[in-house]
Amino acid sequence: MCDLGRAMKTKLLPLAVLLATLAPVFAAEPDLAFAAHEWGTFTSVQGADGVQMDWNPLAVSELPKFVYERSRAGAKRGFVLAGKTAATVCRQRMETPVIYFYTDKARTVDVSVGFPQGQVTEWYPQESAADLNPLRTAARAAKVPALHWAKVDILPKTESAGLTLPQEKSGSHYYAARATDAALLRVTAEDKKAEVEKFLFYRGTGSFQAPLTVTLDSADATRVTLKNAGTAALRDLFVCTARGGAVSWEKVDSLAPGAEVTVVADEGKAKKRSREMLAAALRESLVQRGLFAKEAAAMVQTWEDSWLGEPGLRVLYTLPRAWTDRTLPLTITPAPKTIERVMVGRAEIITPVMEQALLSATERYVAGNNETRPQTVKEARALGLGRFAEPTLRRVMMAQQRAPEFSAYSWELLQKISAPAPAAAAE
Repeated sequence: MCDLGRAMKTKLLPLAVLLATLAPVFAAEPDLAFAAHEWGTFTSVQGADGVQMDWNPLAVSELPKFVYERSRAGAKRGFVLAGKTAATVCRQRMETPVIYFYTDKARTVDVSVGFPQGQVTEWYPQESAADLNPLRTAARAAKVPALHWAKVDILPKTESAGLTLPQEKSGSHYYAARATDAALLRVTAEDKKAEVEKFLFYRGTGSFQAPLTVTLDSADATRVTLKNAGTAALRDLFVCTARGGAVSWEKVDSLAPGAEVTVVADEGKAKKRSREMLAAALRESLVQRGLFAKEAAAMVQTWEDSWLGEPGLRVLYTLPRAWTDRTLPLTITPAPKTIERVMVGRAEIITPVMEQALLSATERYVAGNNETRPQTVKEARALGLGRFAEPTLRRVMMAQQRAPEFSAYSWELLQKISAPAPAAAAE
């Protein structure tokens, strides 16, 4: 019996060690009885000299038409520009924050989001009192929330059967955010029919500085210097160069306040890393910062085409929680047991090569005629600048002293390359 007892102890010992190893993991799991998680992106545009530029981020949006927008004073959006005049310029585009809730029972909460240095431009579901005052002062912004969902019903699975989410056949990336285990939300604003969604969604613009400054070496544009101008450490900085469907990248784990580091973004010398590897690294980073795996996957899927597919040089990095709380004060009443907020900063860099390519196309357009200009438009669109064509042209024009006619033709070209490409003729 003694031998049997010793044998059993020997076999049980590895199990005990395994359980002891896993215990901290189980203990670290968040209490999902009542939790809120949020993710979003802040995009700035910077020149090679590190100057953060004013730009018009409100290009034609691919959001579903059921999303509400500021320019229509709360009405649902249609086929119009979202906010959306050529005169709308700012330094930051707050893109797609979504707030998820997890619960073990039905609850009703009051949710308000402040945006002291910016304005909300789109949201869904409908809320109670969006601060749409175009003359909003800093004092008013500090007191009045930008958005207020006064009654949000959080529904566990046992109480959400039969509820359907709005859907269109637009192919919008908006829907990727639904691929999580979050509870369904039912929101009923005054005099409105109840609307159901899996998250609270909003977007906006602001005119404040991003904490990351990016500069390029004037003698060697592949040398990219990152400087943290903020008061807290920046984490997981990915320096990405996308071109021709491929992406090369380097990672900086952390950048302390006031610190700077130089990374070589040479596509020819970059380590052989695939787009899939970068997407996986981004997901891992988001999980480490507090998101669930499905939330991180939903965020990367939402932005993968933009982050990893749009041609250009950009830096993606995780913003400090203190920065997020200060920039977007969030109040949930009653308060969840845990709240995670993970925001990604995106610094889009206008390189000298981009400036020269667009300038050359502009000069050909100005010197051309009605027969040659359509081809120039096609070539300029092929540069792949997308919504960053506007800040690129803005920067080019600031550095150039040209006749008013040149300026007029330049903005005419911009309008044409920013418009959707014409459909190919049917064969």
